Amino acid sequence: MIPTHPAAASLIQQIALIRANPFAKLTGMSFLNKTLWTDKVQPALAILYHWLRIPGWLLLGIGLGFALPYFWYLDRLVKAGFDNLTYELPSRVFARPLRLERGQRMDLATLKLELAAARYAEADPVIEPGTFSLRDQTFEIHTREFIDGDGRHRESRLLVGINRGRVNELRELGTDTDLESALIDPARIATLYGKSRQERRLVKLSEVPPLFVQTLLAVEDKNFYGHHGVDPKGLMRALWVNASQGELSQGGSTLTQQLVRNLFLDRRKKLARKLNEMAIALTIEHRYSKDKILEAYLNEVYLGQHGAQAVHGIGAASEFYFGRDLNTLRPHEIALLVGIIKGPSVYDPRRASLAALKRRNLVLQEMAEAKLISPFDAETMRRQGLSVVGGGALPQNRYPAFMALVRAQLSSDFDSQALATEGLSIFTSLAPSTQQYAEKAVSEKIKTLAKDTSGLEAAMVVTHAATGSIEAMVGGRNPDEPGFNRAMDAARPIGSLVKPFVYLVALAQPDRYSLITPLDDTEFVLRQRGAPDWRPRNSDNQEHGTVPLIDALARSYNIATVRLGVGLDVNKVRRVLEALIPGAKVSPHPSLLLGATELSPLQVAQAYQYLAADGHLVALNSVRAVIDAHGRPLSRYASQQNAGDLVQASRLVTYALQEAARTGTAASLTQLGLADLEIAGKTGTSDDKRDSWFAGYTGSHLAVVWLGRDNNDKAGFYGATGAMRLWAGLFEKLPTEPLRLDLGHDPAVYWVNPSTQMLTEPDCDGARAIPFIRDYQPVEFSNCGGFQLDDWLRERFSRDDEVIDRHG
Repeated sequence: MIPTHPAAASLIQQIALIRANPFAKLTGMSFLNKTLWTDKVQPALAILYHWLRIPGWLLLGIGLGFALPYFWYLDRLVKAGFDNLTYELPSRVFARPLRLERGQRMDLATLKLELAAARYAEADPVIEPGTFSLRDQTFEIHTREFIDGDGRHRESRLLVGINRGRVNELRELGTDTDLESALIDPARIATLYGKSRQERRLVKLSEVPPLFVQTLLAVEDKNFYGHHGVDPKGLMRALWVNASQGELSQGGSTLTQQLVRNLFLDRRKKLARKLNEMAIALTIEHRYSKDKILEAYLNEVYLGQHGAQAVHGIGAASEFYFGRDLNTLRPHEIALLVGIIKGPSVYDPRRASLAALKRRNLVLQEMAEAKLISPFDAETMRRQGLSVVGGGALPQNRYPAFMALVRAQLSSDFDSQALATEGLSIFTSLAPSTQQYAEKAVSEKIKTLAKDTSGLEAAMVVTHAATGSIEAMVGGRNPDEPGFNRAMDAARPIGSLVKPFVYLVALAQPDRYSLITPLDDTEFVLRQRGAPDWRPRNSDNQEHGTVPLIDALARSYNIATVRLGVGLDVNKVRRVLEALIPGAKVSPHPSLLLGATELSPLQVAQAYQYLAADGHLVALNSVRAVIDAHGRPLSRYASQQNAGDLVQASRLVTYALQEAARTGTAASLTQLGLADLEIAGKTGTSDDKRDSWFAGYTGSHLAVVWLGRDNNDKAGFYGATGAMRLWAGLFEKLPTEPLRLDLGHDPAVYWVNPSTQMLTEPDCDGARAIPFIRDYQPVEFSNCGGFQLDDWLRERFSRDDEVIDRHG
């Protein structure tokens, strides 16, 4: 037997006594005197047990009676909250993607505008998607991947050269391949919210970059996969800090507790709230997997505010702060995003950049300590800026007039609830550069029209000439202000804008009318039953005798137009207008021939779209496609171009409107430096100059402008002195193709003398190059000295098929 030390023997005896008596632990711990224990303490404990055992059991029962229903209630609460965890996902609205084509009109300023609208950042070198550089006249652009109605478009690195206002080089750098065309991802232009103005883009845990998850756990909850919702170590640390500071300044919360606070509780630092938070966190961890909890946290966490917009979830925050998708973020950007979680207002990188920088650098240090990045990389990144894009606000309703049109088009397929809550992506036809140029043309040019332009309003609609896609819409002189959308809703008398359609009806009858048909522009009296006689007058109060049809239109002669329209039948003009403008109701009064019908700028644009589209009926459109939150296409709105019925006649009208821009009512466009665009345009003025209009188109764009006052007082401008100035302000900036009519076959151009109605030589007096519908050109010929049979025979049999260049 091993000898035992006396002190050890005494301790063994004490332990034996403790095992023999349940109350002997006190003796074993404190080595109380045995007599004292037996005579004093033990009887007292027996008495205390006698009196307290019943209340103790009662308290235990009450506690269990409370705890069991309480945790049952929490379980139900958590199950309902998590199993049915849904969010109001606002719909995001995008502009059209910018298509670049070799040889197209483009300039440096416009391309930079497009990139800025899409939140591209200038960088050198260009490495990340969403960045670009500009050297001399060459862009290097790293586009982002995107999905639209046409499918997925991969990211690419482009080299885009601009020379003399055109794209002269287009190459993909990754493959060193020359391209004929390329797409740049579209700008986000608006957001359609529901009741809550929460910005959120749901992400799956599998889609989140692993570095982001690792950084988040390293900074916010190192033991996330080890605890059960509450981290005792973190809690003890928080209690120590709170005790030392004398207030509840630290919560020791796990990610699960933070999620509980966001989903179920408020943020008040109260003990009861903290106990509830811990209980719910334990319940959540018992019922759900760690990955599900983490994914919910990543989509719920609050990360910033801009006005009424609250940014929740890391998907929306990535776009809010960096203008890019989450999977494109660099390590120092991930560090900033994780750092902001601690206090989005305190570490707002736009309002408190220094605090945000310090917080970002601290996270970088923790990333290095956790071996997520190397110390060298951490130190290198600490010297970098925050890389936050400017602006801050995610687009809400930047273009109220255009968005009103988008909502109207979508209303037939989607209810307002779906648009506000289902996370749709809506791809529109808006061109950001066109919209900006249009807004500036309206807001700035209107101020130059007169010394006092108070109360003067304007509206503008700009479309793509061939497709009818609406590229811009301005509803008033202050384009950002919501409210009355004059482009859609201001129905005003259109004045002489109606005249091209009167002449279209005539020229659709080539056996009766051509551009040189003589029209009578002398006094005309129309007698009407039960009403005073109507005597139309020209704007110059002059009569011009017999004039060729082309001049009557180009110079907007009222009397000649009324004589022509009455002879055609006003009802035919009405039917044409109603066929071109769905839903329009046009009264067939004779005054219609001078524009006594009220239309909105959008309706006028729909009518003129027929002419701009080369005699094809094209419905104006603002929405290209809608896809759901998972990238699946729901609706596509392809531009439908119907077969042209009056192509030849519409080309003749366009030729006459080009003459208006050369020598007629819109001739001042040449003085404004726009002659090279070969514009076709028509001015319009209502009675007493209350409304000023201009509709004009180039080879690639149509724009309609209205100028007037909401109270219908006099605006004081003709079409040429008011609305046309705003129109010119747009096309001074907008890259657009010249209008080159197809006059090589049908119709074809011949040299004629309108006064004799005969073919002639180009150098003869009065000779003009005029297009005619095939087989309806004059057949008689006269040279400069008069009619000669051999000349007539030569012209009749050898020049029928000859197309004469209209420029001589």
